[in-house]
Amino acid sequence: MTTTVDRGAPGLLAPPAPVRISLTPKTTLVGQLDGAWWPHSRGLEAELPPLVDALAEPWGRITRVTVNPTRWPVIPHKVPVTGHTVHVGWFTEQDPDKMILLSYSVGRWDLLVIPPETEPAAAARLMSASTIPGSILTAEGLLAADAVIGGAVAARSREDAWEAEGGAGMSPPGRPMGQRISTAHTDSAR
Repeated sequence: MTTTVDRGAPGLLAPPAPVRISLTPKTTLVGQLDGAWWPHSRGLEAELPPLVDALAEPWGRITRVTVNPTRWPVIPHKVPVTGHTVHVGWFTEQDPDKMILLSYSVGRWDLLVIPPETEPAAAARLMSASTIPGSILTAEGLLAADAVIGGAVAARSREDAWEAEGGAGMSPPGRPMGQRISTAHTDSAR
């Protein structure tokens, strides 16, 4: 079956991917982060407009953004978004996994930027952990902690798979099934 798409017809392009963001609930507890953002790519010029548009209602007009150039291969000075331009700055001293968003009228917000290549389960853990009101964890701290948790989860999954496949019941080579190997020494063996 052949399908023909008229590339000149408006509205036939794929809709933009949804913005993957999680924000800290409004509370009097102030933490290190105001939420997390999981972009689809490292293309700041493509990723920033949908993020700013998604934040327009809860946070107002975002006018300036700062990032660390370590995680973004190209940093444009200005990015056009709906109805205005966002100025983009970079600082090598800023946490590489954090984005700072500024609004002249409302204030400042710090978002954890989850690497686009992150597995969905890890991204879900990070998005949840970044929205805990009053949390003292930084963007760098959250990613480091999740790397440890993710490693433990992966190890446990491998162990569960081993157990489910009967690996735990196997005897070492040369031993009859069910015979245990003792590593304890008795007094008479000394």
